Amino acid sequence: QVQLVESGGGSVQAGGSLRLSCVGSGNSMDVMGWYRQAPGKQREFVAEITRSGTTNYADSVKGRFTIVRENGRNLMYLQMDKLRPEDTAVYYCKAKRYPYEGWGPGTQVTVSS
Repeated sequence: QVQLVESGGGSVQAGGSLRLSCVGSGNSMDVMGWYRQAPGKQREFVAEITRSGTTNYADSVKGRFTIVRENGRNLMYLQMDKLRPEDTAVYYCKAKRYPYEGWGPGTQVTVSS
């Protein structure tokens, strides 16, 4: 099983920064990533990072968000800079340890204009 917990959400003004954290239980994850869901919208991909450090970002966050991980501690961060009101959402951590995957409960990020 894959168990995850996020932290670091909060409220910030546009242009500000936040850092989200996600910690997973058990052995090292193969892939860890972030998704988000705004009110009335579907959950969407934000960023992911593999065990080897390969990263992938949604076009909407490229150049503003940075994903990093510490494999030894199953810890992952999402550094969010230059935040915009449209980044407001519940952010979810997702991880895969094949063949299993899991989601965290989510953390709220609110960006005011």
